[in-house]
Amino acid sequence: MAEEDRHVVSARSGQPNEKAGTPTAGAFRSPSPATPCARDIPARDIPRQWHRPAPRYAALDLGTNNCRLLIARPDGAAFRVVDAFSRIVRLGEGVSKSGELCGAAMERTIEALHVCRRKMDDRNVSRARLVSTEACRAARNGPDFLKRIEQETGLKLELLDRQGEALLAAAGCAALADHQAASIMLFDIGGGSTELVWLSVRNCGEADIRSRIRAWTSMPLGVVTLAERHGGVHVCGRTFEAMVQETAATLAPFAEEARAACAEPGFHLLGTSGTVTTLGGIFLGLERYDRRRVDGLWMQAGEIDDVLQELLAMSYRERAENGCIGRERADLVLAGCAIFEAIRRAFPAPRVRIGDRGLREGMLMEMMREDGVLRRA
Repeated sequence: MAEEDRHVVSARSGQPNEKAGTPTAGAFRSPSPATPCARDIPARDIPRQWHRPAPRYAALDLGTNNCRLLIARPDGAAFRVVDAFSRIVRLGEGVSKSGELCGAAMERTIEALHVCRRKMDDRNVSRARLVSTEACRAARNGPDFLKRIEQETGLKLELLDRQGEALLAAAGCAALADHQAASIMLFDIGGGSTELVWLSVRNCGEADIRSRIRAWTSMPLGVVTLAERHGGVHVCGRTFEAMVQETAATLAPFAEEARAACAEPGFHLLGTSGTVTTLGGIFLGLERYDRRRVDGLWMQAGEIDDVLQELLAMSYRERAENGCIGRERADLVLAGCAIFEAIRRAFPAPRVRIGDRGLREGMLMEMMREDGVLRRA
């Protein structure tokens, strides 16, 4: 199957096209518009006249652990992914201790961004938003590194603030909320920070995402920072609980502010991150991770308990060999689970929905809405 047209994300249902494959903002110097080609033109229109292809949009999220790019074109009320890229770069490696980005991490990141730039050029992207998050926010040399990125790749990355990160996470995942729920708690566990958003759902219709946010927070805790403090290779029950307690203490003020959420009709958690998608993949017994089966998955509280216990019982080698975790994340996944467990204790819910989407999808939807290229469903 060609990379083109691999999956569709809807602004309303949030459901990926079942024929989908795995997909994986700022400004950049845009190439000239693409020449129309047959695959961009509906067959019924070919005899009539040639049309310019739909514009290509790009969203890039440079996080503490990953560098992710998504390129898409509008498709009705949704968008269709035409190319994607994801690489673990561990940009934030050691920042929690040294306060600076290290040379090796910056080199890995520059290499990944060169790949992103080539993909954007090849796909004739006409508009892009490129953002960096916690690693560059926290590091003393973060702003200087962003200048270096622009000089070496031509990509001008925006340093996204915490509120902006929470907003984009909500925009990217809100479509997965149960529309019968009065409100939900959305969370995004990242490498260097974790965002939580208390979001109104029922009777909100097409209301702007900003007007639906009741409360939000961004904790300076993520899977990389927590694993560096407590260790991520050999994690016993005591170490895991220490990570949970540290997260719970940081989360406590927001838990008090949003304590009424759990009592609302239909309340549930909605999680987006490598942590929750990993839990979903293990729950389904997947030999290799499959976004089509995990994105939108519901899990009951007891099912999550069982998978957490299964993960805690695994050795580092077993985690590394698991197709839903892999060697590059084997030392981080339990730190993410500890953050997730702290969130579950603060906001008890009978079920959790898992989303394999987030900032990039939120940026794409916002750009396309601003340009008026999405049709109403």
